[in-house]
Amino acid sequence: MKAAILAGGLGTRLSEETTLKPKPMVEIGGQPVLWHIMKSYAAHGFDEFAVALGYKGEVIKDYFVNYRYRARSMTVCLKSGDITLHNGQSEDWTVHLLDTGLETQTGGRVKRLAQFVGNEPFMLTYGDGVCDVNFQDLLAFHRSHGKLATVTAVRPPARFGGIAFDGDLVSRFIEKPQIGEGWINGGFFVLEPGIADYIDHDGMIWEREPMERLAAEGQLVAYRHDGFWQCMDTLRDVRLLEGLWQEGHAPWKDW
Repeated sequence: MKAAILAGGLGTRLSEETTLKPKPMVEIGGQPVLWHIMKSYAAHGFDEFAVALGYKGEVIKDYFVNYRYRARSMTVCLKSGDITLHNGQSEDWTVHLLDTGLETQTGGRVKRLAQFVGNEPFMLTYGDGVCDVNFQDLLAFHRSHGKLATVTAVRPPARFGGIAFDGDLVSRFIEKPQIGEGWINGGFFVLEPGIADYIDHDGMIWEREPMERLAAEGQLVAYRHDGFWQCMDTLRDVRLLEGLWQEGHAPWKDW
């Protein structure tokens, strides 16, 4: 089963990092957040990916074309051009890199991914968020309901820490709990091929008409995830994720 990833957006809210590269290539712990997402999927047995490219897609292509060379020592024979790799090993992944257009909206990219995958269900997520979702449990939940689409609902982390009181006294501080303001779209989906019929053109936004219509027709169910989830929309988010990684407390690292 393929895991599809939307990696074509402009990433305008993270312009400090995305002038020269697409947002999925912003690094956490020396590796693109896209790599972290793929490692999480692979840890649960999903190791074939379809990545929808758009803005600066060539950066993502170059990364994967040269992935084996970047990760290992090598010997280069300058006369013949032969390259011999030494030490270590590369990921056992198959990665399909699909040009889906610079101006294409998320709905158009989802439809193109569905057409590429063909007549089979697939996982889908955005290229800018990490979590500790058990993807096998998510898939089992999807199959048990028999609907066209499943969305992972999450409680976003509170932006600020909280204070607990004992009368007028401060009893303790609560460090940014995963309580949020309610359930939101966490961006980790399981989709049946029939969802392509809900997307009419490249200009459609997946989160609007297609998802709203699926919900109205009773074809969208929610898998509630109470664990860790964090998007990477701003430089503050990047620093938060980098800090967790450097401290050795990255909840999404399950490999």
